[in-house]
Amino acid sequence: MLDRRSSTLLTVLLFVSASAFVEELDDSFMERKGAEDIWLIKFYAPWCTFCKQLDPVWHQIGSELRSLGSPIQVGKSDATASPGLAKEFRIRGYPAILMLKKDVTYNYLGPRTKDGIMDFADRVAGPLIRSLTSLQLFQHAMSRHDVMFVYVGATSQLKTNYTSAAETLIIGTYFFSATRDVLPKAVSLASLPAVVVFKDGTYFTYSEEHDGDLTAWINTERFPTFSQIDSYTLYAMGDSGKLVLLAMLEQKHLWDQSLRCKSLVEGVAAEHRDTYRSFYFGFMEDSSYINGLVMDDIILPSFIIVNLSNDGYFLPLGAVETEQQLLDFMDGVLDGSVEIQGGNGVSQRIRRFVYDTKVTLMPIFTKAPLFGCFLLGVPLSIGVFLCYLCCKRRSSVDDDDDDDDDVALIATLSQRRKKSGNKKSD
Repeated sequence: MLDRRSSTLLTVLLFVSASAFVEELDDSFMERKGAEDIWLIKFYAPWCTFCKQLDPVWHQIGSELRSLGSPIQVGKSDATASPGLAKEFRIRGYPAILMLKKDVTYNYLGPRTKDGIMDFADRVAGPLIRSLTSLQLFQHAMSRHDVMFVYVGATSQLKTNYTSAAETLIIGTYFFSATRDVLPKAVSLASLPAVVVFKDGTYFTYSEEHDGDLTAWINTERFPTFSQIDSYTLYAMGDSGKLVLLAMLEQKHLWDQSLRCKSLVEGVAAEHRDTYRSFYFGFMEDSSYINGLVMDDIILPSFIIVNLSNDGYFLPLGAVETEQQLLDFMDGVLDGSVEIQGGNGVSQRIRRFVYDTKVTLMPIFTKAPLFGCFLLGVPLSIGVFLCYLCCKRRSSVDDDDDDDDDVALIATLSQRRKKSGNKKSD
């Protein structure tokens, strides 16, 4: 019993200690904020379940940044109690996470995990372009990042464009600069200056003639060719305009069939990357996002190709058991023989809204049917009551019109009688 009390007391003390490193912000924040301050802010609402789940993670982040001596200050703001501050940053959903650095706002759109948020904070708070001054630093950076962009050479117009791209895309990837002698000897560059992306165990050099706009090229290349993909990453991939080939796997146990599906996609990504440059490749172990996209529970394991630019998707016409069948599926998508499904038309949006509502309400009805009936009955009752008022109002207006017609008819008949009486007297 004593050990349990001690453990509980220690937990409370740790939470209170961590809470001291997260400041509650109100509408006066913008007036007292320093010009050079760097803030990591979470906007929340008291009724938001996801906000409550993020709260202990947020306090851990505040405590860890303070222990590291980071200049980043961590805050949170109740958007319902301080609507002015939420309006200042155009907050639309909860929890919303952003970083404010010298009056520039960077919105975080990644997974709500400690590692994801800490990586975002480190990337944005640090130098826009980080200098690699030795081969050891280059190798250390390579070991930490799956994808990294490096500008090589002296000052030029290309570096100006590179800096501009970094200002836009720093929320999603790291940017470095180096001299030629810092890079490994195996890296061959035809000319300098150059922009190089290192990923997938190799490297690619940017060519304005073949790749077009530098910012668009970086935005396209900032993802690994093959990786585990979550819903946040998948959504971000939509900005690139590429298709995404996914192996959908069971979330808890990867059986032989799941491993075979994953290996097929990984093999195609490794051997046919240059042929299918319009594709990303990956696997997902959480199918909830894809279920919402197709508005059904997909069979696991399986394959799907997603076009996030228009919320469309493609499903194989038959079984896919070999690499050639998978390539045929991709070719069918490219040549149009495999029909696109879904989309973001009006009818699809209505169907998706109905599906999302059903998915949200079903667990409530299953676990708490009375509360579910109350939750559904209140808006339904309000709607019926409003319809009743509208109908009553319309009937009263019609009755008034009928009364006006009757008065007009009586007045007309009265005038006719007077005229008839005048004629008789004459």
